[in-house]
Amino acid sequence: MDAKHPVEIDEFTGVATTGHEWDGIKELNNPLPRWWLWTFYASIAFATVYVVLYPAIPLVRGATPGLLGWHSREAVSQDLAALDATRGGEMEKLAATPLAAIESDPKLLSFARDAGRAAFADDCAPCHGAGGQGSIGYPNLNANRWLWGGKVDQIYATIEHGARSGDPKGHQGLMPAFGRDGILDDAKISHVADYVRSLAGFPAAKGADVADGLKVFQANCVVCHGADGKGNVQVGSANLTTKVWLYGPTKEDIVKGVWGGHGGVMPYWSGRLSEPTIRALAVYVHTLGGGQ
Repeated sequence: MDAKHPVEIDEFTGVATTGHEWDGIKELNNPLPRWWLWTFYASIAFATVYVVLYPAIPLVRGATPGLLGWHSREAVSQDLAALDATRGGEMEKLAATPLAAIESDPKLLSFARDAGRAAFADDCAPCHGAGGQGSIGYPNLNANRWLWGGKVDQIYATIEHGARSGDPKGHQGLMPAFGRDGILDDAKISHVADYVRSLAGFPAAKGADVADGLKVFQANCVVCHGADGKGNVQVGSANLTTKVWLYGPTKEDIVKGVWGGHGGVMPYWSGRLSEPTIRALAVYVHTLGGGQ
């Protein structure tokens, strides 16, 4: 401050002001703590060294390489190479052994389960759950209820090609939208929902027309689910005689499914995961407890 701008002391805090004022609010001239300043300067120094040593500044085609020549992609490749070296020839053996024979080799089975568990945690758990227990719309892999078959080779095919995934070799079955497409009216959908629940042993609701529901089922649903309602793995139709339902067991759940259809998508993993990894996944899922 000079003679024209004398130092002003704030009467409440006793601290000098900077002379800046906004809407009657005056700025106090409180210096930053020393420790904060030194931390700030150290951060600047660290950032400067980092920019020089590592890839940091984006360019039109790439980035500055850094004096150390380190790249995250190369580091990942080195880690994967180290992993392959640690696994030795087990992955090759896993790829060469018939799926049905893997589980009869204790050592290879243990290796396949460990590799499959790791791949499952990365790629499958977000939908099927960490333990394969599933959720609404995602099958429980611990139970012996399989849309596309629970034998190890069937599980392998499902993992490799997926379901409604865009892979022409994948499963393509789809449940029609009987209500949305005008195939059945609301009354018929309600009746067939009551009948379907009766297949699983649920008591019929008061006023339910199960007899008409049977007629509707025979005319529209038998072709996929079978006359006994136990499903068909060839088309991925569900077994309706159990009390465990992929989309929920209440009448409202069933009516919603019949009205709008179902057609969940499972991605195909061929080309995304290596052949031995897909085999390990199939063995791991098969041995979770529900494999046939």
